[in-house]
Amino acid sequence: MTARGPATAAVCARHLGTSQASCSFHLRQLAKYGFVELAEVSEDRRERPWRLVDVEQEWSAVDGGPAADQLDRVFIEREAERMQTWRTASANMPEPWRRAAFLGGLTVPVTVTVTELEQIRDQLMAVVSPYVARLDDPSSRPVDSRLVRLLLSAVPLTHLDDFATDPLRRRRPDA
Repeated sequence: MTARGPATAAVCARHLGTSQASCSFHLRQLAKYGFVELAEVSEDRRERPWRLVDVEQEWSAVDGGPAADQLDRVFIEREAERMQTWRTASANMPEPWRRAAFLGGLTVPVTVTVTELEQIRDQLMAVVSPYVARLDDPSSRPVDSRLVRLLLSAVPLTHLDDFATDPLRRRRPDA
């Protein structure tokens, strides 16, 4: 729905290669949990287009349970697959897009607090929010624009927790 905008169950079914009934059921389930909502009704009142409530996917509550754990696992696998697909296909992409696209990571060389990590997240979201706003208004998209998947992740390096919390180890990494 993000890439194509609001869509009916029939449109989703064609895109996913599944039945309209199945998509209709799953769209209602997604609506039940606040992920999608009915979009503006089209001229044909029989059509019921749905739209995402928010383009940011996040379901990992502190105690999300097994379903949230499974969603996290699938999400991570699909994101890795998207990056691998780009890496493989990029040789055939226009050179300006190859130059602009990036895959990488950054380990923040200093420790941060929970509050600081929340500030980093909020600042990154503020940077991309003007571009996200274009999803709802196709006329605002530049002619040469493409959909881009941006993955934001910031996770504590748990295997280094003792380094972050032990003042002696911070001063002497060889300890």
